[in-house]
Formats: sequence, C-alpha cells, structure tokens
Amino acid sequence: MADALVSAVLQQLTAVVYQEIEQEVTLVVDVRKEAQKLKSTLQTIQAVLIDAEKRQVKEEAVKLWLDKLKGTSYDMDDLIDEWNAFILTSQIAKKKVCYCVPSPCFSFSKIVLHRDFAVKIKDLNKRLQVIGREKDTFSFDLVRGNEEVERPITTSFIDVSEICGRDQDKHTILNKLLSENSQEQRGPHIISVVGMGGIGKTTLAQLAYNDQRVKAYFDKRIWVCVSDPFDEIRIAKAILEALTEVAPNVIELETLLQKIHHLIERKKFLLVLDDVWTEDCTKWESLKHSLKCGSPGSKILITTRKENVANIMGSTTLFPLGQLSEEECWLLFSQVAFFGRTSEECKCLEGIGRKIANKCKGLPLAAKVLGGLLRFKKSKEQWQSVLDSELWELEEAEKGIFPPLLLSYYDLSSTLKQCFSYCAIFLKDSVIEKDKLIKLWMAQGFFKGTKNKQVETIGQECFDDLAMRSFFQDFQKNENNSRILKCKMHDIVHDFARFLTKNECSMLEVKAVNDPKIESCTEKGRHLVVVLEKGCSFLFYIYNFQKLRSLLIKSYNKNSSIGGALPRLFDELICLRSLDLSWCLIKEIPKEIGKLICLRYLKLSNNHHLRELPETLCDLYNLQTLDLTRCRSLRTLPSGIGKLLNLRHLDNWETFRLRVMPKGLERLTCLRTLKELVVGDGCNDSGTFTIGDLANLSCLQGDLNIRGLGNATDLTEARKAKLRNKNDLIGLTLNFDFSTGRIGGEDIILEALQPPPYIERLEIRCFNGPLLFPSWLQSSTLAQLRRITLSNCRNWEYLPPLGKLPSLESLEMLNMKRVKTVGVEFLGVTREEGQASSPTSSLASSLSMIAFPNLTSLRFTNMGEWKDWISCEIASTRGAEVDIAVMPRLHSLDIQRCPMLKTLPDHLLRLTSLKELSIAWCPILSEYCRKEWPSISHIHDIRVDGVYVQRNGH
Repeated sequence: MADALVSAVLQQLTAVVYQEIEQEVTLVVDVRKEAQKLKSTLQTIQAVLIDAEKRQVKEEAVKLWLDKLKGTSYDMDDLIDEWNAFILTSQIAKKKVCYCVPSPCFSFSKIVLHRDFAVKIKDLNKRLQVIGREKDTFSFDLVRGNEEVERPITTSFIDVSEICGRDQDKHTILNKLLSENSQEQRGPHIISVVGMGGIGKTTLAQLAYNDQRVKAYFDKRIWVCVSDPFDEIRIAKAILEALTEVAPNVIELETLLQKIHHLIERKKFLLVLDDVWTEDCTKWESLKHSLKCGSPGSKILITTRKENVANIMGSTTLFPLGQLSEEECWLLFSQVAFFGRTSEECKCLEGIGRKIANKCKGLPLAAKVLGGLLRFKKSKEQWQSVLDSELWELEEAEKGIFPPLLLSYYDLSSTLKQCFSYCAIFLKDSVIEKDKLIKLWMAQGFFKGTKNKQVETIGQECFDDLAMRSFFQDFQKNENNSRILKCKMHDIVHDFARFLTKNECSMLEVKAVNDPKIESCTEKGRHLVVVLEKGCSFLFYIYNFQKLRSLLIKSYNKNSSIGGALPRLFDELICLRSLDLSWCLIKEIPKEIGKLICLRYLKLSNNHHLRELPETLCDLYNLQTLDLTRCRSLRTLPSGIGKLLNLRHLDNWETFRLRVMPKGLERLTCLRTLKELVVGDGCNDSGTFTIGDLANLSCLQGDLNIRGLGNATDLTEARKAKLRNKNDLIGLTLNFDFSTGRIGGEDIILEALQPPPYIERLEIRCFNGPLLFPSWLQSSTLAQLRRITLSNCRNWEYLPPLGKLPSLESLEMLNMKRVKTVGVEFLGVTREEGQASSPTSSLASSLSMIAFPNLTSLRFTNMGEWKDWISCEIASTRGAEVDIAVMPRLHSLDIQRCPMLKTLPDHLLRLTSLKELSIAWCPILSEYCRKEWPSISHIHDIRVDGVYVQRNGH
C-alpha cells in the first residue's frame, strides 16, 4: 500500500515540477528546488518499499515507519491537489472556457504560486528527510518492483461453481434437511455447520439451499446473512422481506415477529442463518420462539466458526466441516491455476503446484486465491518463488489464511494494490456495485486515463484483474449474463483488506445517542464510513478528521440531524475526494460545499426532499461524478453547471420534477453518463438546453432518457442532435411529454431522432404524431435491438411492423388507446416494410418467413378499444403458399386491462414454447379462456386476475 501511494505521489510531483516550461507555469525558485528534493528522496525510499512491506507483517517497528511514510505521502498528495485546484480555478476565472480542458496537471497558465504553498512544501521536505534517514536503520534490501502483469487474451471469469470435494458433505446435509422431524420435537430442527474461516461453510449451505429437491420439499426458503453484530430487528426484517418480497417499513421487533409467525404458520420452511457470531442467547430467543409454528419438517441451517455459537443457538445437529483432502485441494487449485494452459505446461508445473496446494492446508479460499495468483505466472521459476516464500511461516492464528492472500497481494501492481485496499471501506457482507466502486477509485486518483484509453476502461480492467484473482465473489450479472453489475468480498478477504488499511479505513457505528461503536478510528484516518441509526445525533467530533479523503454516511432515511451539520462539515473536511450523503433526509445543500475543491465524487441520491442545488456547487471544478438519483423534488440544476468541465457522470435517474436543464450543459463534453435529459422549446435565447445542444455530448454511454420532446418544434435542431452517431448508447427513451399543444410536427421530429445502430433498448412515450411510423423502426437499422416499450402513442390505430427485428426479445405496449385490431401488419412481413399499412394489407411474396424470431416476452396493458387479434393466415402468391412462423420462442404472454379483447390468435395457442399466460381485468378474454380451456391447457402457468388456475402444468 505504501509503495502504491508513493508511486502515485511521485507521478503527481513530476507533473508539477517538469511540466512548468511546457505549460508556462512560474514556480518560485526555492519551491522548485524543494519539490525536486521531495522527488529525489521519495525515489530513494521507494526502492526499499517492497522489502519493507513484506517485513511489516512481522516487525512492528517497520510497520510504524511505513505508517509515518504513508501519512506524509498523503499530505504531499493533498498539497499537490490543492495546487492543481488553484491552477484550474484561476484558469476558469481568467476566461470563459467552453471546451473540456485536459487534466489539471497538464493545463497551467502563468501563475506565481502562493507563499503558503512554499511553506507547506518545505515542511513536508523536512518530514520526509527524517523518514529517509530512519530507513537506513532497518537495512532494507533493494528489490525491483513488480512489472505490470500481462493481461490474458480472454477476460472471462473462471467458473468455480463445480465445487471440488464437497459431494459427500452436500449429501449428508441434504439428508438432514429432507428428513422429517421427530414427533417429540417442537419447532424446527436446527442444523449447524461449524468450521474455520475459508473452509467453505457458506458454499456448502448455498449448494444445499439451491438443490432442486430442497426447493420442492419446502414451502418457503429464506436466506439471511447474519454476520456480527446479531441485529434482531435487521434479521427479522430480512426474513419478512424474503417471505413477502416487499421491504417492510415496520421497525418494532414484536410487530415483525408477529408478521413472521403469521406467514410461516403451518408452512414447511427452511431458514438459513449464514455467518453467525453471537454468543448471547437472549438475542436469539425471541426470534426462535416465533419460528416454532411451522409445519413438521421445517429446518434452520446455521453456519458459524464457533461450536459454542451452535450450542447456544440450540442446535440439534452439529456438522463439523473438515478441510479438503490433499487431492481435493489440488483439484480446486489446478482448476484455477491451469486455466488456459496446454497439457504440456500443466505437466511441467504439476510437481511444484501440488506442493503449493498442500500449503493451503485444505482451505478452499486459499486454494482459489493462490490459483488466481499462479494463473499469471508462466515460468517454473516463478512458481518455485511462491513455494519458497517466507510468508508461509506466519504463525498468528488470525492470519492463518493471510499468507496466500499476502502472496497474491504482493504480486499486484501498485495500482491494483490501491484499488484492492480501498475496498476495506465497504461494510462486511455488503453488496458492492461495480460502477460505484470504479468511480470511487477514480475519485481517489488511483489511475488516470490515457490518449487511447478512458479512465473508466482502466477501472474496468482493474476490477477484472482483482476478480480473476478471487478477491471478489458472488457476482450478479445483467440480464444477458454479459456484464458484472455487483459482487461481494469473502469475509476473510475483507478482514485482510482491513488488516492492510488498519489506520486508514475506519467504520463508526452509532446505535444510540453518545454511544458510538468505533473500529480503529483515528483522527489521522483517510477514509471513514459512518452508520447512523434513528434518533442518533450526527457526531460532531467527526469535524476533527480533517485529513479525510472519503466520507460515506449510511443513514437510510433514519436520521435528519445530518443537514444541520453540513455547513461546518464542508468548512473543516476540505481534503475530501469522495462524499456519500445518500438517504440522509437532506432538504438543502449549504453554499459552503464550494469549499470542497478536491471533491471528485458526490452522491446525493434518494434525498427525496432536496429541491435545489447551490450555485457554489459549480465551483467544484474537479468533480467527476454527481449522483442525484431519485432526488424527486429537485426542480432545477444550477445555472453555472457548464463550469464543471471535468464532470463525467451525471446520474439523475427519476428526477421527475426537473422540467428544464440550463444552457451550458452542452459544454460538458467529457460527460459519459446522463440518465435523464430535459430539452427546451428550441429558442436559443431561453437559457435552456435544447435538443440540438445534444450534438456536443458525443461521449454519452449507457442509458439516456430524453424528456420534453413535446417542446421540440424545430426540425433543424432535432437533426443537429446527431443522435444516431452516439454509438455507445445502449438504452434510449424518447418521451414526447411537456407538449406545447401544437398540432402536427412530432412525426418529423421522431424521424430525425434516429437511434444509433447498436441500441439494445428503446422506449417511445407520449407520442402524439400521426400514424406514419418512423422509417428507421426496422431490422436493417436496429439489428441489435432487444427490448421495445411503446406507451401512450395516442394516435396510432394499429401497431408498427416490428416482426422482422432479428434480436427483439421483449415487447411491451401500454396505453395504445386507439388500437382496435392487431393483424398481420404487426408481423412486419407486408409488401411495404417500414411504413404504415392497414391491417388488411397482403403478405409479402417470400415463401418462408419468421416474424419475431427471438421474441420471448410480450405484454399488452390498458388498450381499452382493442377488440380483435387476428390469426396469421397462410396467403398465396402466384400459386405458392406463404409459410409464416410467428413468435416461435415466445415464453410469456401478459395481457392486462384490455376489456374488449375477445380471443387469442390460433398461431399463439399452438406454440409449445409458451409457458406463462397472465390475463387480468379482461372479462371477455377470461371467459373465452374458460370455454376454450383445452386449447390453452398445455401452458404450464396460467394466471387469471391474479390467481393461478394452473401452475407447473397442474
């Protein structure tokens, strides 16, 4: 960690000292000499840091020396950041900038640095000189730094779902779960899996929990990650949420327990309590009593490291989980380490590999981590070096799993070391959002973009590297399983990250007034998480943490004391790079926020009563991420937002009350994320953002919801937006709300707003134009389109021809109130494709066609005039029949609030792929289904008005 930090500071320092001539910066001569001295001393110290970091594990004096070095390095980084912010502020004040400037380190104008900078840099030099002299007393070895690891050709993650060596253990646990309880026993049978950390307790519980026989045997299955402390209310809420699939708003334990009792009464349930630590039986008793009303055969499965915990919980069966055998450990290790190697390479390395696997002492986590490390080692000598490492000699019990983690950690590049260590800031067992993590890394300056690679791409590569080395697990992916969205860290890996950052990352938990639970909290700490429960005052001594770089407050709408503390907080904590104030019941952001000149990441999401942002927020020239998600009362953005030239991510999803956006937003040409864009009426003197201004935001990625298109009247402006050129967009919503009441013109606006060719999701809402569909709504231009939603297109009397979109998987139609008939025109196989046609148009001349070839989900909602859904008939052309296959992969059909619809078409009723049919508030159609039951009875799941009339084919 020290090596990584020093490397980053050296890079910054070099930029300050040696870019001055090129960028016309005037440094005071003495200051330049001091900065050069700092650089020279740091380079000398850096040469011994690899040896020092390895020795700190055993030598406390070395650890203290490294802590002193890290503290000074952080102060240097803060001073450099202060310099960069001063330069950028002066630059913007000097002239009105209307383009995105490069990084502050490379964009200086002629400025003489203030005297206080000279004083501070001399003081830092004195401190560093002392540290440099002290290093000589330790006789460190000069060790060459690790070279950057060559990235493998493939970035796919190793699938370790095939667990090695647990088949018999799984069989035993399943037998106990699926057996009936004895008649004498009242309440659920409690089974405890006991074993040391990293042994695979949670994995074994997951294997059993997800087994098909378990799913069929129990009426209800509930999984709760307990961890430490044992919070009865949180656990009860988690159980209740699993039972109802709705987050409870109840906070009284007794009420929660009564609801749980009611929901599981006479039900056979399985409750898994993972990672239990408490040895206080009183915390468990009330919850245990509420669970006694389940049916015979109900089970509670507990995982814990302590046998005493299992006894206190009242376990009827103890299952000690042993270590893997040598062969089982080898199989797991080799599965990871030999991934992508030839058989000859594997044979050459097997002898050393087996010796290394034996060092894992049968611990699956150690085998996975070491396998992840050696996956990147190509030579036999590199493997031998890992085997011969002195780190295996660590004797401390709490570090039993740490040697393989340390080996893997020391093999990381300096950038990856910083990225991994920072993960200690997350609470144990928490779900980590990958994009948020990368933005937090960016805010701390762990890596920078290059000419050919964006900073977010480098962050993604860092995440992938750590994931491939098994530092992350439990990945949650997007719907097509192509991208990781969230992950977790194993408890022991999290403990290891905390071990590395003991005096830097702290967690402060406040459950009662003046009763904070503080974990290694020091005023010299750099990163702090504060958990505030309801009724607790904001801790004002946090103001003393003036070196903080990250402050993440977890309040979850329970505490309203934070708002009043913000002015002083912003006055004191001016070194902050990352600030998370989400869910804090904040109504107003004070003007003092403009003092946080180093801030890169500001999260204000879910403050539902926040109405406006101060203009001083636009003085945060370093800001990269501004998250306003679900700030539902926010009415306007600051008029000076165009000054935030380094802003890359503006997350403003569900800011419903924003009706305009200020002129100047188009200056933010670095912007990658803009969730919602509200456009004005096209009058350039109105001071609002117009659709044509969108042309400047050429780097937008992800999802974009354009609102206010009802205001757009200028075709030239719509064409100027060049929406079709924004190839990095994946999702697009065109919302014609805020209509000015004009008659006509929306059709040409919609035609001009052609989406980019690689779009995957498209929504068109509130379109009031005529019946002519846009020419681009066809297969040749939108070949990647997977999901379409059409809503409130009031003048469309029939549906657009969408059947030839080759990748379309999901289609939803809402509030299409003038549609009376759905016919063959909907299939997209008419003679004049891409243009409007009537339901009676003849079919195309092809002899064989597939309409909606990949559609799996189809939904119609609130179509009050819809009466007929015409079956696809076989037509003929020149004596030959036209064979049309319609929706051959359709899996789910959902029809709601279509009261006049009479029947379903025959071509759908014949589909063997259709497994789910849901009909609600459609009285005529519901009656039809009852009369024609034989024609739909082959569908596995049929639900009418919310009630299953058939489920799983029965």
